[in-house]
Amino acid sequence: MIKNICTTLLVMILIQTANAQQAPIPKGFKSIFDGQSTTGWHTYGKKTAGSGWKVEDGVLHFDPTAAQNGQGGDLVTDLEYENFHLKLEWKVAANANSGIIFYVNEDLTKFKNTYETGLEMQVLDNNGHPDAKIEKHRAGDLYDLIKSSSEPVKPVGEWNSVDIVCKFGKLTMLMNGVKVIETTLWDDNFKTIVAGSKFATWPGFAALKKGKIALQDHGDNVWFRNIMIKEWNTMKITTGCEAGM
Repeated sequence: MIKNICTTLLVMILIQTANAQQAPIPKGFKSIFDGQSTTGWHTYGKKTAGSGWKVEDGVLHFDPTAAQNGQGGDLVTDLEYENFHLKLEWKVAANANSGIIFYVNEDLTKFKNTYETGLEMQVLDNNGHPDAKIEKHRAGDLYDLIKSSSEPVKPVGEWNSVDIVCKFGKLTMLMNGVKVIETTLWDDNFKTIVAGSKFATWPGFAALKKGKIALQDHGDNVWFRNIMIKEWNTMKITTGCEAGM
């Protein structure tokens, strides 16, 4: 009897520990990472996720030591998204680099990498990685395009919350609840920004209004959790969602 009680208590503790990693899902959102598997995701250009992407206690971990022999690569969603609010949390190891890339096109006949088409919110150890010395390459920046208005990023090993809202051409990005980027995509001003970046001669870059979401393998340890999304209908006239987030 005592043995059965102890076994039950142990199971309950394990379940509570796993569930503790999963934040409540706000109204209108749906989880796109179940905390138990890479279902709904795959390595860019492949059918499944490479073994470099591990699921550990409700957390998605890119482990470069397990990403040998082609088992790494950027992880992308199976589905494409157009008007959406993406929420997630990330943390990095010392000196690490990664990114959250969106509006990714997976046509391998044209694009070999996620970043050839997708916009990126930089994920970085600002105090240790060399990219931090480059303007518009720091954590929270719209990579190589727009510098974040402030740097509310937390120290290495601590979780950072992210909101990326792409809504009818308006892009808003928040880190730890602080708005760091706000711009309008695809208008003349944005085209000028792209023209002044490293992506100026890339024909497919930032050209799409619908695409996949990717988590970047940059060869460093990075962790993601509580990945969820809300979508809006593309027909403004039927949604009533044009204003605000």
